[in-house]
Amino acid sequence: HVQLVESGGGSVQAGGSLSLSCKVSKDATNNYCMGWFRQAPGKEREGIATLEPNSGRTYYADSVKGRFTISRDNTKDMLYLQMNSLKPEDTAMYYCAARKSIGSCSIARVFYYWGQGTQVTVS
Repeated sequence: HVQLVESGGGSVQAGGSLSLSCKVSKDATNNYCMGWFRQAPGKEREGIATLEPNSGRTYYADSVKGRFTISRDNTKDMLYLQMNSLKPEDTAMYYCAARKSIGSCSIARVFYYWGQGTQVTVS
């Protein structure tokens, strides 16, 4: 079982930046696929950025590519999401998630462990 706790959400003006953090169970970042997902009111949850544990390969949704960056610090058991050039359509609840590293870690895969979420509002 993997535990995840997000932090760093908040309100920002369009064009601004925010950084999200996720504290993860010990050693999870180097053994599990890790990812960030979001869900806006009335919309389905979407995968926006994921990361493979061994290769460090990253996957991004087209909607955030070039603006968001997923990263990790294995020594601190932390996962991060740097969000730049934020748009009002980025407003959503953001979730940190994990899945066992079997096969691809792409954003299309099902993730099984979830944090409680952190709200990001862009106006």
